[in-house]
Amino acid sequence: MTTSGQDGSVEGGATEGLGFDPTTLRQRYRQERDRRLRGDGNEQYVEVEGRFAHYLDDPYVEPGFEREPLTDEVEVIVIGGGFGGLLAGARLRQAGVEDIRLIDPAGDFGGTWYWNRYPGIACDIESYTYLPLLEELGYMPKEKYSFGKEILDHSQAIARKFDLYRDVCFQTRVEELHWDEDEARWIISTNRGDRMKAHYLCLATGPLNRPKLPGIPGIEEFEGHSFHASRWDYRYTGGDSEGNLTGLRGKRVGIIGTGATSVQCVPHVGEAAEHLYVFQRTPSSIDVKDNPITDPEWTETLTSGWHQHRMDNFNSLVSGIPQEEDLVNDGWTDIITNLLVGIRKGKANDFSPEGMARAAENADFEKMESIRGRVESVVKDAATAEALKPYYRQFCKRPCFHNEYLEAFNRENVTLVDTEGRGVERITKKGVVVGGQEFELDCLIYASGFEVGTDFSRRAGFQVYGRGGKTLADTWAGGVRTLHGMHARGFPNCFIMSNPQAGFTASYPHLLNEQAKHLTYIITKGMDVGSRSVEVTEEGEAEWVDHCIEKAQVTGDFFENCTPGYYNNEGKSSERSAQDGFYGGGSPAFFKILEDWRAEGSLKGLEVK
Repeated sequence: MTTSGQDGSVEGGATEGLGFDPTTLRQRYRQERDRRLRGDGNEQYVEVEGRFAHYLDDPYVEPGFEREPLTDEVEVIVIGGGFGGLLAGARLRQAGVEDIRLIDPAGDFGGTWYWNRYPGIACDIESYTYLPLLEELGYMPKEKYSFGKEILDHSQAIARKFDLYRDVCFQTRVEELHWDEDEARWIISTNRGDRMKAHYLCLATGPLNRPKLPGIPGIEEFEGHSFHASRWDYRYTGGDSEGNLTGLRGKRVGIIGTGATSVQCVPHVGEAAEHLYVFQRTPSSIDVKDNPITDPEWTETLTSGWHQHRMDNFNSLVSGIPQEEDLVNDGWTDIITNLLVGIRKGKANDFSPEGMARAAENADFEKMESIRGRVESVVKDAATAEALKPYYRQFCKRPCFHNEYLEAFNRENVTLVDTEGRGVERITKKGVVVGGQEFELDCLIYASGFEVGTDFSRRAGFQVYGRGGKTLADTWAGGVRTLHGMHARGFPNCFIMSNPQAGFTASYPHLLNEQAKHLTYIITKGMDVGSRSVEVTEEGEAEWVDHCIEKAQVTGDFFENCTPGYYNNEGKSSERSAQDGFYGGGSPAFFKILEDWRAEGSLKGLEVK
């Protein structure tokens, strides 16, 4: 992703034989970015509360659940029942830690795959790479890309395998976490009246857990039916995650958002509704999704360690690191493949850093040209096709893979309402206004995603109080400060599983697995010596923060020049972006840092008392 120049591009480069003009594309990318820039960044979204508080309700449990408050003590409490919490629990169990409790507001394990059950839901990372602990469970996914139901089932299978149902608190929302200096314990207060104690605390709340709403004027005025896609209302639409939305017959439906959720559910809604309006600010890149059934003969050829090897291979390729073989071989890895093919064909012969960056940019241009060409070949209406073409580099936004989304716009009852980068103008009692035109609706669906990049405590839904009663939010008011993205000074025995100052991965469970192994190593070390507390030193924290800021330049220019999205704080860069972002040296390097740190064995940068 290395770039140079004020526009984030790589200067120079011949156009012969490329089939496109890099200079023209750079200019178009810049124009599309600039027309979408907003001064409010993430603040353009509002919290789901007040009139919309019911958007957070759990539709999968029976109402009226009650239990007695808990005031006991456990060795480790893990907050979060998604893949982060499951992996932390599994790795701790493997290391012999028995006294573990997980807490989650959901009615079962699964995290984002528990909440998200919209029609068509599936993973866009291949299942053999994305689903964690496949070898440990002896499980092989049914298809190359798993649908939501299989991922949810796998989550719960992990919990059964590692006996995590033994002492879990579901339907329980944490309200506050307090460090008790005298007892060297964390006090966990919940909406169930609990005041539990824990020696060690793991925060595995995940980056995609709190739905967000666009702060569109008039959003509270709409008098039709509405819901957020993360809590799909099948009572209204009928059907299930496989479609058959019979309740939408005769209904005029609008969907705001054109990211991964919308891409997957639009074909089903379009098939059922009388008319569907899809309101678009920025089009997603839509690549082919080849989803064959898992070949049992291939499965039999796999040997011990295949899963980690495959995850590492995929992660290296999408990080721009060439490998001898592309094991996954899909749209995620195309760019590095195109780059290598281009080098072999002599399209790139300047192997300086600038030359390789130019070659990588051209490979990206080539990939996105094919994406835009696919739109043109599938969508029959020329104006609609043009509006659906993405003009940005592929990894500026999360790529999407689908075979029916583009085709849905060939239906007479499906209309793309392109806002030309400005977003929806306002919402009225009757519907949605774009460009002065009102689109009357019976149902409005917000496919607007989850909060990313906002304050940790806001996304988690609770405050964390460390030494002296200082909150994590206040501690990070001037920027995130950690060691390895996991330890914060003033918050002993607390392990944060998150993206900031850690290695970003396209397949997020890969990062979570590395963090789970790392925190397990530290916790068991502390337990072995009977430690009271484990805390990052001031020096250790400062060194890591400085290192992260230094490395941020590697990807900083790339994302700063991307079209706005959650990868780049909605295009609103700041002096804190380098400090608050993920580790700029790349996740393969980050994982190696953690591995070497453990191998060295001295717990460098940590203070053990």
